[in-house]
Amino acid sequence: MKITLEPFVHRGISAVGIRFSFNFELKEYLKKFDGIRWSQTHRCFYVRNTAMVLAALVKYLKAENYVPDLEAFESKKRRKRRFVRQPGQILPALKPHNVLVYQNYIKYLQGKRYSESTVAVYGGFVQEFLQFTGNKPTADLTENDVRLYIEWAVKTLNYAISTHRQLVGAIKQFAFFYPACAIDPEKLNRPRKDHKLPTVLSKEEVIEILRVTRNLKHRTALALLYSSGLRVGEAINLKLNCFDFERKQLHIKNSKGRSDRMVILADSFIPLFQNYYMTYQPKVFFIENPNGGKYSAGTIRTFLKQSCKLAGITKLVTPHTLRHSYATHLLENGTDLRYIQVLLGHSRPETTMIYTHVAQRYLQAIRSPLDTTLLSMSRDKDHGNPFLSDGLSGIKAIK
Repeated sequence: MKITLEPFVHRGISAVGIRFSFNFELKEYLKKFDGIRWSQTHRCFYVRNTAMVLAALVKYLKAENYVPDLEAFESKKRRKRRFVRQPGQILPALKPHNVLVYQNYIKYLQGKRYSESTVAVYGGFVQEFLQFTGNKPTADLTENDVRLYIEWAVKTLNYAISTHRQLVGAIKQFAFFYPACAIDPEKLNRPRKDHKLPTVLSKEEVIEILRVTRNLKHRTALALLYSSGLRVGEAINLKLNCFDFERKQLHIKNSKGRSDRMVILADSFIPLFQNYYMTYQPKVFFIENPNGGKYSAGTIRTFLKQSCKLAGITKLVTPHTLRHSYATHLLENGTDLRYIQVLLGHSRPETTMIYTHVAQRYLQAIRSPLDTTLLSMSRDKDHGNPFLSDGLSGIKAIK
């Protein structure tokens, strides 16, 4: 299959477009590459055009025997362009004095054992920052240069808060790496995170999703995500030798933060898994694609969406919603918050505390002062039995 990579400008940034004839497996595989986006205007997937991201993308495609065609990309890249650093236009290329600095910064991140995706993302931001500052010597860069770059990036590239926070983190690391510059990392502040409550399914909704999922492999994957509270990345990386059926435990290895943990296996999941194993006979991973390799997170999202539609659930549901539901239902069943933190693999208890805000068992135990007032009045013989609807007969609704 021909996969063409070509550079173009999208919303003022340099991007690499990924074009191919429609293929469902390839589409779902691409969707789980970190930083990939879909352009409705150009009708293709794209990533940021940096050397690190491009190299990571090519390596990612080749890992599944997809061979990208770089001819169009290289031919366009060789064309001479006249760059003007203005909002809405592509930034100039790195100046020669910054190329070595950028390359050493990448090595610095790799030396800190950051993941490939983190190195690519942080490297992209710092490359963009050095392009933005142009001819200014690297040693003369200050917090004011950072401020001007962030203002430009947020306004021109419409960065979300999460991207903004990553950007600041990248430049903080750059300031630690290059202390010769005048940037004080302690003066760089990230914007506050959005504090949104997670979407949680009821127990009945979870069972209905599993019931309408007729494909055995799909049902087994969704059942494990919910019954053990796994992240979708943990599920697709899970190997068969991680299952301990005698102890009814599951060993999650090298999870987020490079940590291991043990989680529980539901009694009801074990016969489902045995049926799935005898039917599909996976060789290495818990769930495998038809070619025997790791399954795609995008495919799981797709069939979960289809199951939600069949179940009549209109909430926005993702694989992580099953994890949120698992934690919330544990809390509602009376499980101690400290145990939930261990099962989820949270490094800080504050992360787990968010589930106290959505647990119905606790919310339903709280009485509104309106109810308590009316209840106390109903016990008072002088007030009789008051209701909010009393005295409303004959009153026309306000339009």
